[in-house]
Amino acid sequence: MLDTPSLPVQRWIERLSRRLARHRLNRNLTQDELARSAGISRRTLARLEAGEAVQLESFLRVLTALDLEDGLERLVPDVPDSPIQLVKRAGKRRQRATGRRETRDRPAKPWTWGTVS
Repeated sequence: MLDTPSLPVQRWIERLSRRLARHRLNRNLTQDELARSAGISRRTLARLEAGEAVQLESFLRVLTALDLEDGLERLVPDVPDSPIQLVKRAGKRRQRATGRRETRDRPAKPWTWGTVS
């Protein structure tokens, strides 16, 4: 689990929730109408607009129903494969990360009785 504070994430959730509600109201749509158009329940839409947890699919359905899906490309832009990685892996795409290895700045000292490092 990441050790990050939830406050900034919660602020984004609140900000996006308010914006979605404003888009709905500017289009003069009721929650029932937008929920029906998005293929979700009115309760799910109400929870989304209130900043509560909903499934990603529900969020995306609402964006699509409000014609806001073009912003998704900017949210998570496509990244091409690294040419160096493609050469190293003989044209195959990476499927997983290997993680970082710890490096030691100094050689390990042999352990002996009665000493404290």
